[in-house]
This record gives sequence, structure tokens and C-alpha cells, in this order.
Amino acid sequence: MPKIVDHEARRAELAEAMWRVVYRDGAAAATVRSIAAEAGWSPSALRHYFTTQTELLSFAMEHVLKKATERFHAGDWTGPPRDVVQRMLEEFLPLDQQRVREMEVWLLLAARAPAEPVARTRLAEADDGVRRATELAVTTLANAGLMAADRDVPSETARLHALVDGLALHALLHPDLMPPARLRAVLADHLDDLRRPSPL
Repeated sequence: MPKIVDHEARRAELAEAMWRVVYRDGAAAATVRSIAAEAGWSPSALRHYFTTQTELLSFAMEHVLKKATERFHAGDWTGPPRDVVQRMLEEFLPLDQQRVREMEVWLLLAARAPAEPVARTRLAEADDGVRRATELAVTTLANAGLMAADRDVPSETARLHALVDGLALHALLHPDLMPPARLRAVLADHLDDLRRPSPL
């Protein structure tokens, strides 16, 4: 009788092995060979699931999105709206080792996006999550009277989305210039500035 393989269980096993490699050694170390060794598999068995490095990175990003969603849903979103919005947006900044590694996966996948559709698809999913979070943040501030009346939600959502992405990228590339305390301060300054009438 042929052996029945639970492919979802095997993918979950690979996800955990992959993330151990990424967390310990960085996203660039997540190769077919290193993950196969971590999982106790042969490289040829792993290639049954991932034929290219981009497919592997896409799988890593899928895992990142899953973990980020779990963190988000498990978060404490009670308290003053301004504080809640700050904490919510900080989830998208590399403020600890876990989120630094997640950003590394994002950056490596982004480098492949112009030429590889699978990378573009996964990045679009990640980008949509950040956009929805920034829209929720801006709407929350507006409904709480914490945004000037002449500022509109779509424009401020776009600006905030760009700020969050920019802060995350700068923190990843220049951690000495953008430590966690400065990231939080820049984000806080922007959120507080939304109370003032638009200078435009």
C-alpha cells in the first residue's frame, strides 16, 4: 500500500525549520541546502516543494504574514486611540530580532519582484496588509478627533504607508542611525502632526 504523505504537515515542518535558520543566521542564509539540513531532509526532497530560491523566499514571506497576522490578532488594542494606533503601527517596524528577520525576508523578495511574478504576488499581499493597517490607523485618529478636519483619509493613509515602509527600510539598512527609540519617535511625531492643519 503506498505511503500517504501529509503535504501540509510537511510544509509546516519546513516552515519551522526555515524560520529557525532565518532567525539564527539571517534571511540570506535560507538556502535549500541549509533548510534541508535543519529539517533533517535531503536537498532533493526539499526541491520537491521548492524548485527555486524565489519560491523558498515566497514561502518564507507566507510564513511571515501568518505570524504577523497572529501577533496582530493577539495584540492588546485597548486604551486611548492615539496609543493604540502607535502600538499597532509599531508592529510593522523592525523593533526586535523577530521583525528584523521578517524585514530581511521582505527585502530579499523585493529584489526579485521585478522579474519574478511569484515574488510580486507575495509582496502585494504584504503591502496590502500594511495599507489596510495604515488606513485603519488614520480612520481611527479621524474618528477620535485626533486629525485636523482639512486632512483626508486617503491622502493621509498614503503618506503614513510611505512613512512606515521608509522607516522600516532605513532601520534595516542603517540600524545605527535608526535605532528602535528613534523609529518610535519619528512615528509619534508624524501621528501628532496629523492634529495640525495641513500645510499644503
